[in-house]
Amino acid sequence: MNKRFVLDLIERTAATYVEGVAGLLLANSTGLLDLGADKAAAAAALPAALAVIKAALAGSVLSGGTASALPARAEPVTAPETAVEQAPATPASA
Repeated sequence: MNKRFVLDLIERTAATYVEGVAGLLLANSTGLLDLGADKAAAAAALPAALAVIKAALAGSVLSGGTASALPARAEPVTAPETAVEQAPATPASA
């Protein structure tokens, strides 16, 4: 594991956990579910744990260096550096 992979894994896990807690608390506040903040925090740990497992599998099977299951590109895609053509100015109509 390299530093990039670990940071990516931490970011993905934290985001999944926060999204899970927020979703459960929102469902609780709308009456869709009946659970407290402590149970929402505990339940949100399950998808976060699954995110760690998925990232570990992706990192060991794929050689992208990140926790992503998507294939990594060799070079980042950048926009070609071309001059932007400007449209000719039109006179204001009276």
